[in-house]
Amino acid sequence: MIDMKTHLFVILIAGFFASCGGKQAEPAKEAEEHHDEAPSNVVSLTEAQMKTAAIQLGAIEMKNLTTSISANGMLTVPNQNKAFVTALYSGVVRTLTIQPGNYVRKGQTIATIVNPEIVQLQQSLITVNAEISMSEIEERRQQELVEGQAAPLKNLQLVRTRLKTLRAERAGVQKQLATLGVSAGGALTSTLRVEAPISGTVSTVQAQIGSNVDASTPIAEIVNNSQLHLDLFVYEKDLPRLHDNQVIHFTLTNNPGKEYDAKIYSIGTAFASASKTIPVHAVVSGDKAGLIEGMNITALISIGTAVLPSVPSDAIVTHGGLDYIFVKTAAAAPVEHHEGEKAHAGEEEHKEEEGHAEAPGVSFERVQVIKGASDVGYTEIKPVKAIPPGAQIITKGAFFVLAKMTNTGGHEH
Repeated sequence: MIDMKTHLFVILIAGFFASCGGKQAEPAKEAEEHHDEAPSNVVSLTEAQMKTAAIQLGAIEMKNLTTSISANGMLTVPNQNKAFVTALYSGVVRTLTIQPGNYVRKGQTIATIVNPEIVQLQQSLITVNAEISMSEIEERRQQELVEGQAAPLKNLQLVRTRLKTLRAERAGVQKQLATLGVSAGGALTSTLRVEAPISGTVSTVQAQIGSNVDASTPIAEIVNNSQLHLDLFVYEKDLPRLHDNQVIHFTLTNNPGKEYDAKIYSIGTAFASASKTIPVHAVVSGDKAGLIEGMNITALISIGTAVLPSVPSDAIVTHGGLDYIFVKTAAAAPVEHHEGEKAHAGEEEHKEEEGHAEAPGVSFERVQVIKGASDVGYTEIKPVKAIPPGAQIITKGAFFVLAKMTNTGGHEH
């Protein structure tokens, strides 16, 4: 009796699991079929949708575009337009009339230093002038004695030699004082003026009042931005397309709102450091407002014009890091039916029979492209797949179509 009950219990359990397994198999199959279905690149729009989104159609055109090379670089000032302000003689800074950002003119006094040794140079000049005066008197006296045969010629020659030495010494002292900016015939002074060697803007001030400076200690640095240069770095493959006087358009990397111009004047003949780039030097032309040394820039080097397949820049949309355009196609977008739709299938068929079917839409295929040069509102494209000649594309409103496609997962519901 126990064996019969046990046998019956086993049969009931096996039947239960078998029925459960049968119910789960069908959804799993449906999920697998749904997973294997690839997303579509075709989207359909009704005439009403196209009108609402102001979608416009056009074609791929052959446009004469300006081609260019993209490069990065930095603004620099040539060394002849930068200067350290130094004192020609050691001393202690007494006055300092500049600060960073001030504009100074060449020859303008920006500081004064004091050194008592300058007085000694002036005293030496006074002494030499007195000795020269006495030597000139002695020369005339010896000349008269020699003419009257009252003195040997040797004495006259010694006086003349002494006079030449004193005159050479005076010329040296005068040159020193003139270099220091001290008047040779003025009153004795121990103060020297320090002048700006070039015109420009003061970038740094290293000295302060009371500091001891000499010829090797810069007091300040002046930079003249009127001759800004552009140092670019281009790749080896682009080098054959560059030449002198080539026009460059560039913007500041951190402030791309304004465009500036430059012109190439020198192309490097060796690679820069360990990189595989060649330095290209250009001089900035036109407006230089807002430009200072050390700014990073992004440049486009014009290399000519070419007739290229192009579309309006607004026709290109970006999704997932790739660029696309929408091409009109005869293929229809696939339709996915849900349970609610299946329930009303009979009702829809009945409406279609009565003449209430929805008007057919226009289908567009999303085609990946590679962007090229951009100019005058058009961008060169290289389609990844062939596009039939004369095919219509969306030139305006492509973003709306992309949003519709990505929001519906590529299906019309």
